[in-house]
Amino acid sequence: MKTLKIYQWMLPVLLIIGLGLGACEPQVSSDPNLSEPPKSENVTFDYTHNADNPNIVEFVNTSDSFKALWDFGNGAKAEGDVVIGRFPLQGEYTVKLTIFTQSGQAQNSKVITIDETNPLMLDDPDLNLLTGGAGQLDGKTWVIDSTQVAHMGVGPPDGYWPEWWQAAPLAKPGTGLYTDEYTFTLEGFRFDMETNGFVFLNGAYGDEVEGTYEAPGGDLMAPWTAPDDLNFNFIKDEDDGTMFITVSDPGWIGFYAGTRQYQILEITENRLALRFEDPNGLAWYHTLIPKGYEHPGEEIPYKSEELYDDFDGESNVTWVKSEITDFNESYDNPAPVPINTSEKVARYVKGEAKFDNVFINLDYKMDLNVHNKVRLKVYFPSYNDYDTEDPNAEVWAPSASLTQQVEVKLHDSQNPEPWTNQATVIQTVAETNTWIELEFDFSGWSDTEVYDRIVLQIGGEGHGIPGIFFIDDFQLIE
Repeated sequence: MKTLKIYQWMLPVLLIIGLGLGACEPQVSSDPNLSEPPKSENVTFDYTHNADNPNIVEFVNTSDSFKALWDFGNGAKAEGDVVIGRFPLQGEYTVKLTIFTQSGQAQNSKVITIDETNPLMLDDPDLNLLTGGAGQLDGKTWVIDSTQVAHMGVGPPDGYWPEWWQAAPLAKPGTGLYTDEYTFTLEGFRFDMETNGFVFLNGAYGDEVEGTYEAPGGDLMAPWTAPDDLNFNFIKDEDDGTMFITVSDPGWIGFYAGTRQYQILEITENRLALRFEDPNGLAWYHTLIPKGYEHPGEEIPYKSEELYDDFDGESNVTWVKSEITDFNESYDNPAPVPINTSEKVARYVKGEAKFDNVFINLDYKMDLNVHNKVRLKVYFPSYNDYDTEDPNAEVWAPSASLTQQVEVKLHDSQNPEPWTNQATVIQTVAETNTWIELEFDFSGWSDTEVYDRIVLQIGGEGHGIPGIFFIDDFQLIE
């Protein structure tokens, strides 16, 4: 079951709802009346409170229909004949169901009552990082990370990295981008947007704010003050960890590009990386830091440390996904036999993106004189299509088909084009359906002191042929 946790404030009640598709489907008619559009009374559904936790409610569509859409009363929606709602707080909630038949659609609603608040359902570590948690009554204020490369960027619609353009440090002075502040408060799920008088806009949406004008350099700005009754949603997929922030109209975060929903690519105590799409699908990016936070000085640590992740619970690294369809860090071992009998491994799902990968960001520059060898185990299933070629593959791509290889790269994250000075080692995987241990030796770059990112890319790049792979026992060793 795929489950979403959605956090939203609907005055005067804080509402968190988890959405999910059930594993089974109810028995409904496959031949709804084709002559008459359905009416409200034709829309019926049942709901049942979970016996162990009455704040979890299962909803079942009992109407004759081929499609069912649910509205949980807070802007969150679900689709399916069986969905799950999570309601941590006491209150009454209006749940609406819209059905579709061959002759039309209709809607009906019911009010459900949650008798008691379940405080255990409110605590989420990523939400606490965003807001400062229950102990930070005034919330946590974030600002654009203006002194760092790629604090703003843009990339293709299917991308997860600003590969087309990455802003240099302080590239947008005078636009309002660096003076705006964004405060997220857990109590009330309040969102405060301090604009200091003017904001930075995408030209395509300049007419949405009165008084838009062109600044030196061609950027568009407008005088604007945010209202004081804004709120936000925090949406988290409990299966793959995907997270989104949605802020209420007319608020936004950073550069306004016609949207108010932002995917969280990374969140730590001192870093918030966001991706958002404009209505045309173009992907924009921002990185933010807490107000008042100062990056370490130019003396970035240079050291050597052992890194490891066995995907069974022992790890000292954090993986970041870039364009990849899925990276599940706790997946059942598909072949628990020698040389790898671990219960859990990582599943790496390459999709149709041409540059998908996962990477590890370090807070220091790597001393490759000591720990300079990356070692890991890989499993390449035979069911992948290793023969079909992508007709739209990049002309420079070494192969237009899924490649039986693993590539490890070292990048300088402060370089807007980190591939220009990367260190890279490729190992081929000759056998499928068996675990193989690979080693990537970077001792040849021991005199290079700029690398602070380790990139793992499987199946080749420059083509869009998908594939599923498994890895385990990642290490950086001597």
